[in-house]
Amino acid sequence: MTPQSRPLTLPALWNMSFGFLGIQFGWGLQMANMSAIYQYLGASESQLPILWLAAPLTGLIVQPIIGHYSDRTWTRLGRRRPYFLAGAILASLALVAMPNSSSLWMAAGLLWVLDASVNVSMEPFRAFVGDLLPPAQRKVGYAMQSLMIGLGASLSMALPWLLTHFGLASGPASGSGIPRSIHLAFYVGSVVFIACVLYTIVTTPEHPPEAEVAPAEHSALREILAGILHMPRTMRRLAFVQFFTWLGLFCMWLYFTPAVATKFFGGEPSSASYTQGVEWAGVCLSAYSIVAFAVSFALVALAQRGVGTHTLYRTGLVCGAAGLLSVGVWPDYHLVLVSMVGVGIGWAAILSMPYSLLANSIPASRMGFYMGVFNFFIVLPQILAATVLGPVVKHLFSGRALPAVVAGGASLLVAAAALSWVPRSPAETQSGDGSGLA
Repeated sequence: MTPQSRPLTLPALWNMSFGFLGIQFGWGLQMANMSAIYQYLGASESQLPILWLAAPLTGLIVQPIIGHYSDRTWTRLGRRRPYFLAGAILASLALVAMPNSSSLWMAAGLLWVLDASVNVSMEPFRAFVGDLLPPAQRKVGYAMQSLMIGLGASLSMALPWLLTHFGLASGPASGSGIPRSIHLAFYVGSVVFIACVLYTIVTTPEHPPEAEVAPAEHSALREILAGILHMPRTMRRLAFVQFFTWLGLFCMWLYFTPAVATKFFGGEPSSASYTQGVEWAGVCLSAYSIVAFAVSFALVALAQRGVGTHTLYRTGLVCGAAGLLSVGVWPDYHLVLVSMVGVGIGWAAILSMPYSLLANSIPASRMGFYMGVFNFFIVLPQILAATVLGPVVKHLFSGRALPAVVAGGASLLVAAAALSWVPRSPAETQSGDGSGLA
């Protein structure tokens, strides 16, 4: 698909990105609460990585396939929007079912469904920006997506704490031990997910391709494999950066909540103090999302003023690394909020800058496919973490979650160093301002 040559206005960018608020709302609930849900259902800390394996595996399988077929789709609803809608419906149903899990393996199975559904919605949204924006404006477009992601995550991750704090989640936990605050938060997330995606579908039309859409062929698997083998150079080098970035992030998502609950609150999964620790961890995760939301405004402004993508990206990675490393040194749980400032800066850059570099280096006609393939370098480190971190935590870290979080910070530093190998895109080196807001 040939991207539009005329830049979009700021309200139009807001509309086309708004669905990501809902996607991130559901994803944020998953990130902040799944480890705790597993532990309420009887999992030990060393079992958490393998139980999380569903998330990266579904992304590895689903995203390239969805990207491949969405490149070859054109319906009355458009090219990417049918996938937004289908994923949102399935994810909303999974969010309702998740806190009602009666066993550990039921929760693990629902995570497969939830993560697959989120992936069906998420990756076409990445290609959506590449479809509708000219190259010089994509950095701003992905920064706007980052803004929505920060807003959605900050609201969702703090929601259980807010419901409890304001007395809206009073009442006993379910028979499985999952608190009522988590039940209500997931129900709210279900509604927000579908509503935000529908808003983008209604307000942002897609443009018919100039040439007839090529049908999906029987040799789809062969095409996918060939595309992987012939990835553009920028994409291959970004893969190394992504690998260490997401290895570090997965260390955080897997172990931050139990690390906070055990180090600062000293509780066991069945205790009230542990629940307090889980809720405070949600507040901290929400704090980094709030920071990411605020920083996204700065990213939009800096992108419009021509600050380089590499500079913004590297600064974010270093700040994120400092945030995770510092979690291990604080004596008081309130100070963890300081760490979350660094993580939030990093998160804002991670959600936008690599996609700006990628979108300007891949063929427009295969935008969805290559965005899906790019996800390999997000999920492969997660699969590695899911299979290796459990034994590492059990045997090397003596069952303690905190060292895994600190190791995540070191991984982000490696990613920042690896960014030096990634070439600058033509849009970054030639257009200068990279903005073009009408």
